[in-house]
Amino acid sequence: MDDELRERVAAAGEAAALYNALKHGSDPDVGAIMGPIMGENPEFRPHGDEIPGVLAPVVDRVGEMDEAERRERLGELAPEKLAELEIDDEADEHVLPDLPNAEAGEVVMRAAPNPNGPWHVGHARMPAVIGTYKERYDGEFICRFDDTDPETKRPDLDAYDAILEDIEYLGFEPDRVIRASDRLETYYDHARELIDLGGAYTCSCSGEAFSELKNAGEACPHRDKDVETVREEFAAMVDGEYGSGEMVLRVKTDIEHKNPALRDWVAFRMIDTPHPREEASEYRCWPMLDFQSGVDDHLTGVTHIIRGIDLQDSAKRQRFVYDYFGWEYPEVLHWGHVQVDEYDVKLSTSTIKELIEDGELTGWDDPRAPTIQSMRRRGIQGRALVDSMTDLGMSTSDVDLAMSSVYANNRDLVDDGANRYFLVRDREDDPAVELPIVDGDAPAPEAGHPRFHPEHPDRGEREVPAGRVVVESSDLPPEGERVWLKGYGPVRYEGDELAFLDADIEIVREGDVDVIHWAPAEEGLDTLLRTVDGDVRGIAEPALADVDPDTVVQFVRVGFARIDALDSEATDEDDGPHGSEDLVAYYAHP
Repeated sequence: MDDELRERVAAAGEAAALYNALKHGSDPDVGAIMGPIMGENPEFRPHGDEIPGVLAPVVDRVGEMDEAERRERLGELAPEKLAELEIDDEADEHVLPDLPNAEAGEVVMRAAPNPNGPWHVGHARMPAVIGTYKERYDGEFICRFDDTDPETKRPDLDAYDAILEDIEYLGFEPDRVIRASDRLETYYDHARELIDLGGAYTCSCSGEAFSELKNAGEACPHRDKDVETVREEFAAMVDGEYGSGEMVLRVKTDIEHKNPALRDWVAFRMIDTPHPREEASEYRCWPMLDFQSGVDDHLTGVTHIIRGIDLQDSAKRQRFVYDYFGWEYPEVLHWGHVQVDEYDVKLSTSTIKELIEDGELTGWDDPRAPTIQSMRRRGIQGRALVDSMTDLGMSTSDVDLAMSSVYANNRDLVDDGANRYFLVRDREDDPAVELPIVDGDAPAPEAGHPRFHPEHPDRGEREVPAGRVVVESSDLPPEGERVWLKGYGPVRYEGDELAFLDADIEIVREGDVDVIHWAPAEEGLDTLLRTVDGDVRGIAEPALADVDPDTVVQFVRVGFARIDALDSEATDEDDGPHGSEDLVAYYAHP
């Protein structure tokens, strides 16, 4: 590391240490700031072994300052960071705004997924926010499956459990789980009561005919049917005596309402397609979402509803029903849609399902799929996603979730526990190169002994055999130049071999020699690394054979990954994308 780089590391470290100390009200330590510094300055990463030594005296100086001195110094080094802290100091301790008219112990909120498939990343926002509010107000979190559309958004029987697993992964547990398809008789009872109140009527108009009347502000000819006729025809609907499109039950609103979407909207319709759940397969008369959801919100005691800004009409429709019954409508908060960067696949359950069926994706947990299952398999912690989602706040504008923020949060969570290993990628544009290490100015050691973790010497060292090694071709210096094999030592590239040199780490500190990772050619593990951008093959060091599946590691200079399968487990998966790999890992992020 040359003097200029050393100064940059020290400056970045001082700013990070000051910010960390002021934010958390405690003295900083090297481990706490290593992750942010390396994440924000990727050019520092090749010098990871040296950086703690540069940071240690900087952190010690910050530790000796009082709060006033720390604020003054941070203002000199990074005024934008100080301003960020001051905004945080002035703001409420919570990222999310307070709920209107909310009392501790009395808040009830619901996530209402349509179980037509497992969740994509955007779906995580609702449980993340509701779960956070539940914790703040000591409230109740209901998961209600709105599965009353067995045709257009047909439920996927596997999705019910998959969604509950996603909620658990995010760190929450619903207090109640409800399936709307179990509650048809409840909706029928309320429909009958609404009919008796003169608030609903049966209608056999075609959709096109009613639309013309509605848009003209003219009443449907069935609107003034007597209550007894409506009751009889609704009973026939419940008994399945009508086919799809032959009869609906409408809520009587204001046929001249300025918003045509609110005029005499449909509460129940006939669907010929049986529901996939056996318990609901005999029903043919199904409630529309606005009716079903409105009834359930009242009966389950929901106090606060969060829904998309595009669904403002839902509350307006439901208020007609609430007015008939004399119910008090819950508080409503609206927000904009969330978009997620990085993925090439659209944030759409139907699109993802289609790609899986066509073989374009291997499953819902394919790393290229923007799904919660995929993030979990990549080793990303649910807490990282929750924190990024709640940081978006409750804006009614559409918002963008940068996956880099999720990765930064996850890095903070996993960095300390993730042991380090070598993986040499063999890519088409950067193939791995195999070379022998031979004696040069000094005898070549038989193995390298890098630490499992640079910040935890107590974890010990790995032994990496070093007879013939593989390196990424882009890491090789010009012929005749030196390079430092991390955890092994200095070598000179001589075209068809690497000659070991009699030199110490000072040549790296002087900035003349790069530090690179490597792996043994013969003892290494054939590895498949599954990433958002596609599969990458390579050779990993043999110590990874002792790592349990589901462990998150850091491949030095590559990034964090979750070990997925080892040895026979890696070759016995019939429908997997791999063949004879010793190791399969899922890439998380840099």
